[in-house]
Amino acid sequence: MRIDILTVVPELLESPFNHSIMKRAQDKGLAEIHVHNIRDWSTDKHRKVDDYAFSTTAGMVMTIEPIERLINHLKSEREYDDVIYMTPDGKPFVQQDANTLSLQGNLIILCGHYKGVDQRVRDHFITKEITIGDYVLTGGELAAAIVCDAIIRLIPGVLSDETSALTDSFQDGLLSPPVYTRPAEYKGWKVPEILLSGNEKKVEEWKLEQAYERTKKIRPDLLDEEDM
Repeated sequence: MRIDILTVVPELLESPFNHSIMKRAQDKGLAEIHVHNIRDWSTDKHRKVDDYAFSTTAGMVMTIEPIERLINHLKSEREYDDVIYMTPDGKPFVQQDANTLSLQGNLIILCGHYKGVDQRVRDHFITKEITIGDYVLTGGELAAAIVCDAIIRLIPGVLSDETSALTDSFQDGLLSPPVYTRPAEYKGWKVPEILLSGNEKKVEEWKLEQAYERTKKIRPDLLDEEDM
């Protein structure tokens, strides 16, 4: 997978992709992440990429010209499955979106900034608009890093145990059940006996029951009314 991230503050993305799972995926050749500074594609001598909005709208707006040049340049070199715009008014990003995107080959992610981008960018270049929550960040860079992490960790070979991702929260519409490790008892706090029984069938039934109860308590919005 190749992901090209378009931003006006590339420095914000240096750390997330140079450590842990994201670095391992790149070192293994399973993912390529390229960060592009939109300012490099501005014809303004001051590398300006924003301007005042028409009407009385407060805030600056990212201009169309440098974004168009950069996207067209990338598209001239390869085909892209999606051009994604990170924006607070996009579709909420969920696990199923990560699953779908992880099967694609090449993605462009445009990070919003200021008051957002000229609507014509969204009308003519963007294929998906994504938000990570109902709140506003200074820019889309941190959100883009989150989306990349969620996608790349699902690529076969990235995680040392591929089955781990399949048992994550939300993969089956439920939160994950509680997990325990050694020691079996600590300061009188004991691991549930069922997990020490060796009866895998009973253990799986317990996990499903716990997952359902946690979901019902913490995220009832994930359950259908008939499941409540």
